[in-house]
Amino acid sequence: MNLSYKLFGTLALSLACSAQAAAADRTVHLPLKPAVEAALAAGKIDGSVSFYLAGTGPKGRVLQADVVTNRKTNAFAKKDEEACLWVAQSAVIALHEAAKKAGANAVTNIVSYYRKNEYSSKTDYECHAGAVVAGVALRGDLAKVK
Repeated sequence: MNLSYKLFGTLALSLACSAQAAAADRTVHLPLKPAVEAALAAGKIDGSVSFYLAGTGPKGRVLQADVVTNRKTNAFAKKDEEACLWVAQSAVIALHEAAKKAGANAVTNIVSYYRKNEYSSKTDYECHAGAVVAGVALRGDLAKVK
């Protein structure tokens, strides 16, 4: 057999195996509060914007509805909880920046919105953790609350 055929076969097999490994997708539900606290402790957000999951928190004047952030992070050799906390922080930071830019002091009605599928909880967000990548998508309203 020609060397190039062996090389091609090996490459094709390795790509097929890696695609299966990357396709492993576990749904994890974790509390949002630790992600907000970690972003605050790291100085990534300044505390001027409050975060309220759907069904919690005050009503306010919505400045911009249905703002979506979709973040991914490297999950290779990480526990699901670790990768999910990291990527949730990234999503919180993105919502914080959008709120500040819009002049809002809160993000209300936050739901998970992974692949446009809504998951709502009064305490948790949804994270999808794979062998290589973890992802969190959040949707919320930028609002002025008292």
